[in-house]
Amino acid sequence: MKIFDYMEKYGHEQIVFCYEPVSGLKAIIGIHDTTLGPALGGTRIWDYDSEEDAIIDAIRLSRGMTYKNAVAGLNLGGGKGVIIGDASKIKNEELFRAYGRYIEGLSGRYITAEDMNTDTKDMSIINEETDFVAGLEGKSGDPSPVTAFGVFRGIQATAEEVFGSTDLEGKVVAVQGLGAVGYDVCKHLHEAGAKLIVTDIKKDYIEKAVEDFGAKAVEPDEIYGVECDIFSPCAMGAIINDFTIEQLKCKAVAGSANNQLAEDKHGDLLEEKGIVYAPDFVINGAGVMNVYEELQGYDEARAMARASGIYDNVKGVFEIAKRDNIPTYKAADRLAEERIEKIAKLGKIRI
Repeated sequence: MKIFDYMEKYGHEQIVFCYEPVSGLKAIIGIHDTTLGPALGGTRIWDYDSEEDAIIDAIRLSRGMTYKNAVAGLNLGGGKGVIIGDASKIKNEELFRAYGRYIEGLSGRYITAEDMNTDTKDMSIINEETDFVAGLEGKSGDPSPVTAFGVFRGIQATAEEVFGSTDLEGKVVAVQGLGAVGYDVCKHLHEAGAKLIVTDIKKDYIEKAVEDFGAKAVEPDEIYGVECDIFSPCAMGAIINDFTIEQLKCKAVAGSANNQLAEDKHGDLLEEKGIVYAPDFVINGAGVMNVYEELQGYDEARAMARASGIYDNVKGVFEIAKRDNIPTYKAADRLAEERIEKIAKLGKIRI
């Protein structure tokens, strides 16, 4: 692959390759854009099929973080770290300490946090080598509850767009994925009076949601075709694709999963089908808001108040979509780009 061509295509500033033979660390850090501030984005561990796949993932995810942080109104750029390997086999102290030393070497250009297959304990080990890490126990901790609350507020904004009211009483919401975020999204929806249809690859997660919320359970491959008002993807990405999009029987898509559209064309197809889409990096932005609050000196009430603003961010996307007559996934990009452009144009104040 031609890495510099990828960097030019996606507008990246820097790609960092990290290798340490004792720990076996093989990692890639993508720093996309630091116009608004240092690049913030979590570090995930994944057993990629190839090194090229890992590079592409770091590039794609770090760009997404730039847009997510910009739309969230944070003074942060976008970055992402990926560590190559099977998390069940490679996680150990020396690996995370070696990785922390690489982050320290970037002198604050990149700040990491937890992501897929990493947790607060891993972050605490990284913290032994660098202060450029967030999501630590005793500070902001696990961002999942705040992320879920933000997603719920985004679903309310979406409901208002589709049904003319934020009231979810009696609305049928199909939730795909019942992990830490998905379960809490269900909790908020249940408390708001919504009827839940749920699925997950883990049966015990499904059983808990059925017991706690009176949800109806379906098999993982059946969730796309259920009759519902809102489809809420809260698991893996690329679930709106050529195969699934024709199955959808919902009026809106609004959930926490990253990179829900397999390709841009699927955002266009949702528009053509009359399905309102709340872009993922807008509706799931409360997690980075929570991390940002930690960097400022964590206050839970302030973090939740900021997360509630996801409602306004999602509404802002809908307004731009109408203003410019474009699909919402393009409107979300435009909202982020307009903020970055405005800040980039600010002149220096000379005293």
